[in-house]
Amino acid sequence: MAIAAMWEARTEVGRGAALAEWVHASALPAVVGAPGLERVEVFAATDEQGGDRVVVIALWTGSPVPLPDPPATLVARPPHEWSFERLSVGP
Repeated sequence: MAIAAMWEARTEVGRGAALAEWVHASALPAVVGAPGLERVEVFAATDEQGGDRVVVIALWTGSPVPLPDPPATLVARPPHEWSFERLSVGP
């Protein structure tokens, strides 16, 4: 069974680069090499209110390992996390 674990955090205006740096330096090393990790991707966006968002999607074969909590100074609210079970692969 394949699972996509999605983690999303919103920052204050202009803090997205700092959060992305933390993700690469601290969060990813906590899961890279964990059993069952197939792939991990990091995305960033700016929302309509000017805040930044960082999203991490990790594909697992088995139970996902959660990302650590970011420093409170980097986020506007606690991160959201979801796990999705793969139903199909396309195109």
